[in-house]
Amino acid sequence: MSKRCPFKVPLEEKILKGRASVNRPPTPDADEDKEAEPTLQEIINIKLIESGEKERLKELLRERLIECGWRDELKAQCRAFTRKKGRSKITVDEIVRNITPKGRAMVPDNVKAELLQRIRAFLMSDAL
Repeated sequence: MSKRCPFKVPLEEKILKGRASVNRPPTPDADEDKEAEPTLQEIINIKLIESGEKERLKELLRERLIECGWRDELKAQCRAFTRKKGRSKITVDEIVRNITPKGRAMVPDNVKAELLQRIRAFLMSDAL
């Protein structure tokens, strides 16, 4: 009967456990080595931010939504939902989950069209 050193693990056990060499660093995955190319949407978003156009578009959207009464209507829906559920039994997350789809659907088409036109004009400019 051969004696085994209690501190040494036989090579077969190391291989089975995936640890053939303690001194060798793990081989990196091929996916981790490659930096993902940014998508077109990400490139446009970066350009909008860098140029300051994104903030201008957000301010324009805020103004248009207030002008058309969207903001007041959304506030009213939030209040009605809160009254229905009970003030002490509702969380902000519940309100957001319930009201967000309605709010998006309520944005007037002319506001969406104006924003889209501004974004297109930005993309056609020398900014890109």
